[in-house]
Amino acid sequence: MGAGHDKTVDHGGTDDTPPLPPVVQQIPVHCATRDGGSIDRLDVLAEETPVALVYNGVSHAVMMASPADLEDFAVGFSISEGIADSKADLGAVEAVPVANGVEVRIELASRAFWHLKERRRSLAGRTGCGLCGVESLDQTVRNLPRIDNDLRVSLAAVHRALDALPAAQVHNRAARSLHGAAFADAEGALKLVREDVGRHNALDKLIGAMVRNGLDPATGMCVITSRCSFEMAQKTIAAGFPILVAVSAPTLMAQRLAEAHNLTMVALARPDSVVLVSHPERLY
Repeated sequence: MGAGHDKTVDHGGTDDTPPLPPVVQQIPVHCATRDGGSIDRLDVLAEETPVALVYNGVSHAVMMASPADLEDFAVGFSISEGIADSKADLGAVEAVPVANGVEVRIELASRAFWHLKERRRSLAGRTGCGLCGVESLDQTVRNLPRIDNDLRVSLAAVHRALDALPAAQVHNRAARSLHGAAFADAEGALKLVREDVGRHNALDKLIGAMVRNGLDPATGMCVITSRCSFEMAQKTIAAGFPILVAVSAPTLMAQRLAEAHNLTMVALARPDSVVLVSHPERLY
């Protein structure tokens, strides 16, 4: 996995974003060796920041996240969680640093806001928190459409995307603790990369960045550096990706969801092999 990343890849961040904490910071650490020695050095750690998603003035969810690309995060979360059906339901989105973290203030269309209030839930949770706060078991699996897409992608393109991803994860190269989510086109070229301490957050940031940049998920594949859990599959389906490539293993519930919704799931993606978990017909 040594290929350099395409200079056209969008890694996020602009000069217009509010002043937020750095995503990674150097701190002094004291390392003790097994033979009784010790070393003082500087290490790089990733920041975690409480991020409140506030819709029309009402706080809906608080997530621990990396303090970057938070507007993308808010848009992606809104789409992947079914709060907004499309970009048309979302108005202005602004990340505002506050005393104990960051508020991302989102203008939501009245119809969507009414539905949100009807199924209001609290997600105050841990890093990349998934279903905490869901009120009943029947809320676990959402009613998602089957993916209607005949895109075909070569295994060579899958490996091309996998080879490029480590170099494209700028913050993870420094701190070694951030997940990545990327959009690759049908040829395997990376077009968007987002990073976060939470795997769900990284995927939401990617989805939001694609919505805001007018990129169509149906034209390529989603590549993630984490295991493929049920909610990662659900978010991918909600966004409209036909193919999900994960470097780690899937869960059985994720496999069932992918099979039922016509999502091609590729897991345990390694430089020399991949496992085709569901709908392998899209790959050649």
